[in-house]
Amino acid sequence: MKQHRYTTRVEWTGNDGAGTQNYRSYRRDHVVSAGNKPSIAASSDPAFRGDPSRYNPEELLVASLSGCHMLWYLHLCSVNAIVVTDYRDDAEGFMNETPDGAGEFVRVVLRPHVTIAAGGDAAKARALHTEAHRFCFIARSVKFPVEHEPEIRVA
Repeated sequence: MKQHRYTTRVEWTGNDGAGTQNYRSYRRDHVVSAGNKPSIAASSDPAFRGDPSRYNPEELLVASLSGCHMLWYLHLCSVNAIVVTDYRDDAEGFMNETPDGAGEFVRVVLRPHVTIAAGGDAAKARALHTEAHRFCFIARSVKFPVEHEPEIRVA
């Protein structure tokens, strides 16, 4: 089996001088980076005292699932003679929070809007979403269901 390694750095930038002296004394701001790539300004969800102008880990998880699915889907279309000319996914994740503040994702729904070239096989294009889901590394790694509700348009 081939193993791949991924390294990231998460650096907290929310110390306003008092550190974590109390729950309200610090910002949840942090920066996510990987190598020489552009950094991502992140925070916690606003429901947890986060900065709404920054990405939060929950959004990044949903985006990771969406991106992984899209990349597999585009690959499968390219090797199956389906020409994709446009792809947009309006993905949505659902997380339940327990009374003690813990929580977990219970499902993610991917809603890809795909346009294929004229003459393309829309039924095959739709079916390839199932294959993309089967191959997506991230979807295979989570314990909650990842559903997909594709919309296929022939140009």
